[in-house]
Amino acid sequence: MKKQLHEMTNEELWELFPIILREHNPQYKEWYEVEKQNTLGYIETGDVARINHIGSSAVEGLIAKQTIDILLEMKIDCNVELLKENLEMAGWGCIKSVNSSIPMTFIKGYTVDGFADKVFHLHIKYLGDWDELYFRDYLIQYNAIAEEYGNMKLRLQKEFEHDRDKYTDEKSEFVKKYSALAKEEYKGRYKP
Repeated sequence: MKKQLHEMTNEELWELFPIILREHNPQYKEWYEVEKQNTLGYIETGDVARINHIGSSAVEGLIAKQTIDILLEMKIDCNVELLKENLEMAGWGCIKSVNSSIPMTFIKGYTVDGFADKVFHLHIKYLGDWDELYFRDYLIQYNAIAEEYGNMKLRLQKEFEHDRDKYTDEKSEFVKKYSALAKEEYKGRYKP
């Protein structure tokens, strides 16, 4: 009998779910829209402040993991316990939560046999001026920066195919640098 995901070590999970980069799939936008509507159907709509497609799959032409990242921003007075329960009913698995408070991270598309056809990450935060939105917009506007980012990801994939934490850590300076430039250029675009 196979181990369940929650029984696996990080190393076992990284082996089962390696970093796989693919050319941009034009269906990513559609996958996002479908999952957005499905997810919103399980949430108190009055609690939702904003929802966005983020990450590399949101940038046309950018090489990406076949993962749709969604940033769901909630109003400060939302019922966090009810939100978590409803998302779990919608098929989301919570992987990161501190005392059932926001921020939280949920996933879909991870199975004991590896990735499903469609994989999603749902990042839940309170409404704010988040770097993810600025970084996405900057990559959309500046093709050369997006290409540089894609090349860096390809290099890192070769080195850290089975170490997601290191892969992410190695990208962080690049992401911070261009998020800061984007925040300067797009001053206050996402301020509540």
